Amino acid sequence: MPRTVDEILQHADELAARFESYEPNPDDELDAGAVALLRAAVAERSQAERHLIDAIRKAREAGMPLHDRLKSAADAAGVTESELAREAIDHHLAKGA
Repeated sequence: MPRTVDEILQHADELAARFESYEPNPDDELDAGAVALLRAAVAERSQAERHLIDAIRKAREAGMPLHDRLKSAADAAGVTESELAREAIDHHLAKGA
């Protein structure tokens, strides 16, 4: 959603005012354990995505026509290839691998 420079500056001024007038409140604190779990989950997903990329790269090097297979599977499922890959990653993570 495009905005004008004036709107961006006004929003920046509003954020600056909120920051300057902020008073610490215990209710605003984040649970360190929950943040650690989220961080770990993001790291796991990133690792799974790198694993998938490496596997695809090796399969291509071995001459496997992955694009056609991935495209066919995605078309059959009614999703994009990217969405299909994400589903595969989610499934991999859900198995605890």
